[in-house]
Amino acid sequence: MNIIITGLITGSMLALLSIGFSLIFGVAKIINLAHTAFYMVAAYCIFYLSFRLGLNVILSMLIAVATVTLVGLLAYKFAIDPIREHEAAVMVATVALAMFFQEVILQLFTFEYRSVDFLIQGYFTVGGNKIFYQQLLTFGVVLLILLVVWLLLMKTRLGLAIRSMAEDREVSNLMGMNESRLAMITMGLSVCLAGVTGAVIGPLYVLTPNMWEEPMIMMMAVVVLGGLGSIKGSFIAAYILGFAEALVVFLLPTGSFLKMPVALIIMILVLLIRPEGLFGIAFEEER
Repeated sequence: MNIIITGLITGSMLALLSIGFSLIFGVAKIINLAHTAFYMVAAYCIFYLSFRLGLNVILSMLIAVATVTLVGLLAYKFAIDPIREHEAAVMVATVALAMFFQEVILQLFTFEYRSVDFLIQGYFTVGGNKIFYQQLLTFGVVLLILLVVWLLLMKTRLGLAIRSMAEDREVSNLMGMNESRLAMITMGLSVCLAGVTGAVIGPLYVLTPNMWEEPMIMMMAVVVLGGLGSIKGSFIAAYILGFAEALVVFLLPTGSFLKMPVALIIMILVLLIRPEGLFGIAFEEER
């Protein structure tokens, strides 16, 4: 039961993060290595608003997601968009942005462990294992958010534009789509998903200024396994790695120290055997 619950929660977190990452990569070919840092900022915003200012936790979550989305749009406009055509420069800039966020959090909150209150208190027992109501709420909210994202992408004009731009940028431009504006909107949606992840997952995790590092590595492993830019691949791969991590943690004596190496080994094997991932587009040599 612990493996099932942990696998679902971890997979849900990775799914939200990876889908947001895949969205902005698909539309603008931006490898945003600061993506999980926005998740960290959202979690600390909730802690500050609820503990320091005494606001309601749900209101704090809404404010935190809106704040992180605004910060992400500003970061895109002034730090990423001017160098968007240079992939290496974008990667360096986003890593620097993540480190900047980490240092700001460290100065404001120190390295002391923090936590956010559960929205729902209590638990029930199945087979001697405690299952908290907050865990069920988190999983349900994540599924609802993923459904909303799917409906947005598949049933709206904006979703059609995003999918078209991800499929073929040149043809989309010829059809009159505003690539710059669409990239800005997609960046906002991507960062919003990272903020939502911090809001719904934050109560289940301990907050530290470097909490973005491990999810970033796991997210990259998910994206490689699912296929770079593939939304469906990110969703399925997130739960594969989520349950793989849970199995390693609960079945091996030193599992908590081996979960990241296992994820990296899976990523390397996928790159060696199937570089395009489970649902990615096969690479073709230009002639």
